[in-house]
Amino acid sequence: MRHPSTWSLTLALALFAVGVCSAQETRRPNILFAMADDWGWPHAGAYGDEVVSTPTFDRLCREGARFEHAYVSSPSCTPSRNAILTGQAFYRLGEGANLHSTLSTDHPTFVRVLQADGYRVGHWRKAWGPGDARAGGYKDNPCGPNSTFKAFLGAQPKDRPFCFWFGTSDPHRGYKRHSGREAGIDPDKVHVPSFFPQHDDVRGDIADYYFEVQRWDREVGEALQLLEERGELDNTIVVMTGDHGMPFPRCKGNLYDWGARVPLAIRWPSKVEAGRDVSAMTSMTDLAPTFLAAAGLEAPAVMTGRNLLPLLRGKAKPGRPFVVIGRERHTPAQKMPSLAGYPSRALRSDDWLLILNLEAGRWPAGVPEGATHPMNRHADCDNGPTKSRIFEDRATEAGARFYALCFGKRPAVELYNARTDPDQTKNLAADPQYAPLVAKLRRLLISELERTDDPRFSSAGSAPFDTYPYRAGYLQKHLEKHGHR
Repeated sequence: MRHPSTWSLTLALALFAVGVCSAQETRRPNILFAMADDWGWPHAGAYGDEVVSTPTFDRLCREGARFEHAYVSSPSCTPSRNAILTGQAFYRLGEGANLHSTLSTDHPTFVRVLQADGYRVGHWRKAWGPGDARAGGYKDNPCGPNSTFKAFLGAQPKDRPFCFWFGTSDPHRGYKRHSGREAGIDPDKVHVPSFFPQHDDVRGDIADYYFEVQRWDREVGEALQLLEERGELDNTIVVMTGDHGMPFPRCKGNLYDWGARVPLAIRWPSKVEAGRDVSAMTSMTDLAPTFLAAAGLEAPAVMTGRNLLPLLRGKAKPGRPFVVIGRERHTPAQKMPSLAGYPSRALRSDDWLLILNLEAGRWPAGVPEGATHPMNRHADCDNGPTKSRIFEDRATEAGARFYALCFGKRPAVELYNARTDPDQTKNLAADPQYAPLVAKLRRLLISELERTDDPRFSSAGSAPFDTYPYRAGYLQKHLEKHGHR
């Protein structure tokens, strides 16, 4: 017969084990949000790119969920990041819909909500912005204090969850020429989109972009190692993505997939089945309500994004039938001294991309010369070898097509079959047989814009995006230099 003290010890140990398990189950998860600057889909091994090496992203996909159809709200740094922070469509954020703007403290963000509920928050390098956060009422960065992730973890209390925005400026331009080749990336093997010429300058430019993607992937891997060393990895929701497409012509700043579609992986072992592929149409505005739900919090009613947790757990019906994408002013790239942008809205479904260019008379990538922005020529597209090659060859028979696709004016309506034309270069909108489809998709798009209070589709008719200040000091100096104030 077992001695009574033995039974007491056994019972005590059992109760202790139950308590430990209960504490682990109720402990709120940490959040590591890793966002690259100008990293677009499909540049990762997990999406079938056989040239760029992304072992960290690929690991997150194997051990978590890989998203096939993730789209930013706007393919421009500041509005994209504002939309992610607030969980709202970019056009609802006033001045925050533009590049080099601000973000009003009137808009709740997942960072502020988490912080108010006990989370410790912080960021490293590029997180919110670019812009002037103080103009919106912030005293510091909307993503929290800046420090390395290692230093942040070193000061982290064990009994408190954290939310950390792990940022970078990779793979934003400029690039060190031939850095890709020097790192062992073969330019002859990179995939060149059909709207670019098959030229050594272009292939080398893409290889240099890949070099920075690989450097970014390596740094996120180092962050995961830090979490593993602290025993925190499996209690941390890790999200890895980019803020929009790569900084090339017809990509960044454009509503085509090469501008608005991004890699996205989410790892959270206790809730997300390893190796899950999510094909549902996903907006990056969905991340904010997802983070809050994971922390056991209600999302503010103003958030237009959707909680992804039911979808990640395989308990949800198919997601939204389409996502809405748009843009206002990226850079002031129209004729000096105009601050006008290139307002557009788009609907992307599984099969179709419909784009409404609301000021089709303007240049989508900026004027060929004389722009307000000091970049001067097609200033909505970052300078680089690919841009230069297309511009220099514009007068040739072959080069004229690439120039028109990347820099030429566009019609008011564009329609693309996203399945048969993945690069979205064959506009079907003017074909009479597609008129009923254009009308149907236009109704769906406008209905959603009206439902979510897009100022350009409101009854008030007030859309002051072109009049908001461009909060970059170099622009004011440039205008003053040329006699404008």
